[in-house]
Amino acid sequence: MNVDGAVAAAYRAEWGRVVATLIRLTGDWHLAEECAQDAFTRAVERWPADGVPARPGAWLTTTARNRALDRMRRSSVEAEKLREAAATGEPPPVGDFPDERLELMFTCAHPALTREAQVALILRCLAGLGTAEIARAFLVTEHTMGQRLFRAKSRIRNAGIPFRVPPPHLLPARLSAVLAVLYLLFNEGYAAASGPDLLRVDLADEAVRLARLLVTLMPDEPEAAGLLALMLLHDARRASRVDPAGDLVTLEEQDRATWDRPRIAEAVAVLDGALRRGRPGPYQVQAAVAAVHAEAPDAASTDWPQIAGLYARLAELTPGPVVELNRAVAVAMADGPEAGLRLVEGLAAGGALAGYHLLPATGADLLRRLGRYPEAAEAYRRALALAPTDAERRYLARRLREVEPQDAADR
Repeated sequence: MNVDGAVAAAYRAEWGRVVATLIRLTGDWHLAEECAQDAFTRAVERWPADGVPARPGAWLTTTARNRALDRMRRSSVEAEKLREAAATGEPPPVGDFPDERLELMFTCAHPALTREAQVALILRCLAGLGTAEIARAFLVTEHTMGQRLFRAKSRIRNAGIPFRVPPPHLLPARLSAVLAVLYLLFNEGYAAASGPDLLRVDLADEAVRLARLLVTLMPDEPEAAGLLALMLLHDARRASRVDPAGDLVTLEEQDRATWDRPRIAEAVAVLDGALRRGRPGPYQVQAAVAAVHAEAPDAASTDWPQIAGLYARLAELTPGPVVELNRAVAVAMADGPEAGLRLVEGLAAGGALAGYHLLPATGADLLRRLGRYPEAAEAYRRALALAPTDAERRYLARRLREVEPQDAADR
């Protein structure tokens, strides 16, 4: 592996650990991130000449800690604390968790922060997602998310919120934030926010790994199992989601022979166990939707009325415009495209999904199915302008070409 590849791999594997170590030592999120970034910059400068260290994480942690110590010495704030911590070479001991990164997620999900702030901070500081990627997940602008992250970090610093692992009896109160982080992390791997590729396999695999550990840690929490089942069901279709050229293949067009049937069977078993506990939640309902798709022998056999009903239930549990958009698709398949289009038009009028490319893309597909090609072409153009990845843009451009000849003839 070349140096650039080694630095990139270290970033994916070590960013969260380096930042978390510095937060424990300094109590300052801003300083922790700045010094971690400095350490990676130093790696880019030094590793080509010195070689990639045998333990990149240890090298980065030491470099970042020394940088933090220098910064704190210059500002004369808590210098003695940092000197003592730096002398040990290790961060303070923490609780008995099956995985350090999962432990850190629970640590960051402090109840003094809002749920949104908890999730955004974990995604930024421990999962290493960029502000733009997190903003997309929350359907806000990058500037807005940047301001929210800044305020959350400032609140931690100014209020003196401790960075330590909660005892076991407090874990359930923080579970929803950790579940949300794993879900968004998987989604970023399943459908990347930007870039040339639709899939980021490393993120999806890491989310599945952590979800498995979470179920082991909290076996009595059905929503943890529901999330694992949801991830496994989606991940089982990984091989069919893009073609050899890297182009998007829709669910309707996917080759179901390539689906990972053992993984689907595992997911259904996990979901059944969760549902038997009698506490259905949003992740269990979403997993049930994915299971209906996964168990249909072909697209034509899909039980769309059942899926529409599940989305109606999901809308009761977690109302929101994205859920309503998914319900609109299910209603269109169950009751006809006209019924679905009315729901899509209502969402567009509400404005909550402005800038979300799947809204005009969904409307375009329904208009195409209705034979309203000029309107479909215009909607595809809007979606194309908003699409975040090259794979999605190529798909939308192909659909646009399908309706443009008819569009031109009608003018």
